[in-house]
Amino acid sequence: MNASLYHALLLGAALIAGAVVPFQSGSNALLGRMLGHPLWATVTSLCVSLLAVIPLLLLFRAPFPKIEQALQAPFWVWTGGLSGVIFITAALLITPRLGATGFMISAIAGQILIAMLIDHFGLMGLPIKEVNLGRVIGVVMIFAGVMVVQRFTP
Repeated sequence: MNASLYHALLLGAALIAGAVVPFQSGSNALLGRMLGHPLWATVTSLCVSLLAVIPLLLLFRAPFPKIEQALQAPFWVWTGGLSGVIFITAALLITPRLGATGFMISAIAGQILIAMLIDHFGLMGLPIKEVNLGRVIGVVMIFAGVMVVQRFTP
């Protein structure tokens, strides 16, 4: 497979992964109301995630985790779960107030800003992809889009 096609497939997969997130925000918001408290929706969402990944572990015959090795990793490798709780809880609290578009565009803007900093400094073991004028212009356009969407959202 040539590099351009591979890159296009990766972008398509990322687009699909991003496309399911607004459904997560909306469904968790309603689930929180139905369960009587938003944090119960967070717990339920994470439990469903666990139940969904177990068959994948079996299907792909994933080896048992190397706990000893993971315990030697930098502290920040454990923040992914905490980030998930923060995102899920924020989504289910904020989405009903801003709407799916308002929440998602704001969340994406925050993600892109931090992602650009992670890339620029090569944080979290990722390769360095320095900030340049084109990337800054793109991020500024995203933030302008956030402002336009929020301005025209009733």
